[in-house]
Amino acid sequence: MKNADPRDLMEAAADVARKAGDVALDFFRRGIAVDTKSDGTPVTVADRTAEWTAREWLEARFPEDGILGEEFGESRAGAKRRWILDPIDGTKTFIRGVPLWGTLVAVAEGENILAGAAYFPAVNELVVASPGLGCFWNGSAAHVSEQDSLERAVVLITDERFLQNPAKGAAWRELSQQASLSRTWGDCYGYLLVATGRAEAMVDEGLSPWDAAALQPIIEEAGGVFTDWKGRRTAFGGDGIATNGALAKQVRDVLGKGVRS
Repeated sequence: MKNADPRDLMEAAADVARKAGDVALDFFRRGIAVDTKSDGTPVTVADRTAEWTAREWLEARFPEDGILGEEFGESRAGAKRRWILDPIDGTKTFIRGVPLWGTLVAVAEGENILAGAAYFPAVNELVVASPGLGCFWNGSAAHVSEQDSLERAVVLITDERFLQNPAKGAAWRELSQQASLSRTWGDCYGYLLVATGRAEAMVDEGLSPWDAAALQPIIEEAGGVFTDWKGRRTAFGGDGIATNGALAKQVRDVLGKGVRS
């Protein structure tokens, strides 16, 4: 499908996310072995099998497209369009039997994300979006909250220690102290909560393209704002902040202290 319609791409992203996520779910809470990658992060047969399943599905339907995945790298690097895969976002959560992990799929041209899907098999939630077409949560329109008071807001993060970024850590602590509730419902699940109005902000100090690409259109099409810590609208900035629209400036004003010299 060289010139696929955006709706077709959105449907394909959802389909492949479901397929790969269901494969991962078959391994969930089964006591599988855990290996350590060269970067020190864990990986399992569930990660690899789920990504391989997604790649086979995409190769059969989009043979000219490139694929970038966390576990098997990049194929057809020069392709105009590429699929960006994270078979299990939240592997550390997955291997501990906690259900707040997901499968992320995006399709992009350069850094322009055409569609994104996030599937959470263990809790049976799917959110999918495409620019201009909306964001849909289990088939219904998804919307961020309208909360405009930080003192009443729920703010989320994956890891609040900030071992490599003390300035960012200080900014996060200031934000969390101002908010009503601060929780570490992190990884991609936190972004689902923002997109569906159950939290107001989700923060990550480090994101790879396969972590962030699917999430940008999901947050934006739900009415929110997705940027890196410098405030740039990108899924390729290396970190991320997602908020509802009403608190976007206030949250970034606080967190921006963590990147100022």
